[in-house]
Amino acid sequence: MDINTIRFANPAENFDAALQREWLETNGLGGFASGTILGIHTRRYHGLLTAATKPPVGRLLLLSKLEETLVVNGVRYELGANQYPGAIFPRGFEHLAEFRLDPLPVFVYRAGGVELEKRVFMVQGENTTVVNYSLRGAASECSLKIKPLIAFRDYHSTTHENSALDHNVQQSPGMATVAPYADLPALHFGHNATSLVVFGEWYRNFEYALERERGLDFQEDLFQPFRLTFDLNISPTATVIASTEPRNASQGPAFEQAERERRAALRANAPIDDPLIQDLTAAAGQFLVQRGNLKTVIAGYHWFADWGRDTMISLPGLTLVTGRASVAKDILLAFAASVDQGMLPNRFPDSGETPEYNTVDATLWFIEAVRSYLAYTGDKEFVLEQLLPKLKDIIDWHLRGTRYQIHADDDGLLHCGEPRVQLTWMDAKIGDYVVTPRTGKPVEIQALWYNALCVMAELSGDGRYADWAAHAKASFTDKFWNVEEGCLYDAIDGDQRDGAIRPNQIFAVSLLNSMLTPEQARSVVDVVRRELWTPLGLRTLSPRDSRYQPHYEGGVFDRDSAYHQGTVWPWLMGPFISAYVKVNGRSQSSKNDAKVWLRGLGEQMRSFGLAQLPEIADGDAPHHPRGCVAQAWSVAELLRAAVEGVFI
Repeated sequence: MDINTIRFANPAENFDAALQREWLETNGLGGFASGTILGIHTRRYHGLLTAATKPPVGRLLLLSKLEETLVVNGVRYELGANQYPGAIFPRGFEHLAEFRLDPLPVFVYRAGGVELEKRVFMVQGENTTVVNYSLRGAASECSLKIKPLIAFRDYHSTTHENSALDHNVQQSPGMATVAPYADLPALHFGHNATSLVVFGEWYRNFEYALERERGLDFQEDLFQPFRLTFDLNISPTATVIASTEPRNASQGPAFEQAERERRAALRANAPIDDPLIQDLTAAAGQFLVQRGNLKTVIAGYHWFADWGRDTMISLPGLTLVTGRASVAKDILLAFAASVDQGMLPNRFPDSGETPEYNTVDATLWFIEAVRSYLAYTGDKEFVLEQLLPKLKDIIDWHLRGTRYQIHADDDGLLHCGEPRVQLTWMDAKIGDYVVTPRTGKPVEIQALWYNALCVMAELSGDGRYADWAAHAKASFTDKFWNVEEGCLYDAIDGDQRDGAIRPNQIFAVSLLNSMLTPEQARSVVDVVRRELWTPLGLRTLSPRDSRYQPHYEGGVFDRDSAYHQGTVWPWLMGPFISAYVKVNGRSQSSKNDAKVWLRGLGEQMRSFGLAQLPEIADGDAPHHPRGCVAQAWSVAELLRAAVEGVFI
């Protein structure tokens, strides 16, 4: 199926498959618009305008959808579609002839002998969504009626009918404004309608199927403040601009042209002239957003904000590979300013509270991101003057000890963790139940620690860092090598060694500075390929393990229990490919293998989150995509691995 076009002979026959395909528009602030190609919302996150009121957070879903009715020669054709208890109504998808990304989401409806094309996009740097309709074909009488359905709520929540909502609609020529709650922003509708009628009605009991599957609140009421009518005989184009700022419908064409040019430039600036690399480069741009005067990375859509770990892992692929060095610099500065007691924050909470310092690897990935920045840019002045003092402070804190018992042990390896605290990326926790306890010395933390010490030795010229690195290396293989399996233990805690075969060991090979011999590195790659590799990424646990969970589904407990117990993560294909090409001497045959794997993952951009890559997938075939429809490090790591080690 072409990534750009989906045609329907009969959408009802392909209903289930079509309902899984979701489009996503973003605005560079953390705001977004999204939905299914059938127009049925299956998530509480689906909507036409989720505004980032405190970029990149403070996200509010203001406008859920526009209910459209096409009237041709007196016959009404409902174009909307909603899931209600036991019924789908209306069934506008039955008139849907085509959906495409050109690159904007475009819906083509055919009814009454005419064709109506609907285009949706967001304006960069604004909480603004433009919806444009164009009529093709002739009819003696043709009009379009549009009823906005508003939510005005935190994007993690749902709205329910209430008496506090202000029904008032402020009107002026070409503009309608609603401000249903005093403590929330007003929403402006710029339009070129021929008439507006105020209604003030609640639509009740919308159901969101995916939220029900996830064991979360899945029912919602939405409010209809007014109805717009467009006489398509007078003008074949109808425009609605929903924004937190007053925007005139006449601005629609200029907004669209600017957005098309911006996206064309993204693809044109791809580092390699290859369709997959261009697709990944375009996808990468959706995760780069503002935080104050600097840039940061949204970890995933629809529900993640900017996370320290995800940002640092994603930085090379999203920014350096794609030629956005200035953005990388902004991100490094933003996070460097937030370092506290030698630790990078793991998360900036949505509501703007104090950042959370509860990760051991984000800080070490920060040092790797600095190394990568210098390798790509050669900007020694910036690194040495503005970042090196911060990096030295980080290492000092890790040597003497910081939060959560993070400290360099006598063997030179990095210890971390306390009971009931999850500090690595395998951080699932349900109440006090820790799903994957990895207290002590996790394998990837040692790989990152050694890499960080080597980077510091080169940056600073201080021999002590090289000595510390050598000490760690001398201890590592003696303690971590699992002779029976021919790979690395996942974690060590005192005399206890965790022999679970997990993907974390791949970083001991993929990072620039490795503690393994060539023979050991090849053996690790072979084991990971045999036990964990899938076409969508690496499993988080070998299927041979009794704790292996083949599917990521069900309620919160079931899903969190499976999150790192077999679930596939596409982002891990990046380090795996880097390691695979590395141990095979960067041979052409190894690169050809990697190209096949990458193009297979590229096929995933044609389903689930269109033109994006998902967060996770089921461990068992057919590896159904799960979690976020668009994940930053899934895109970033594939792009980095492709450009750095495969396509060159």
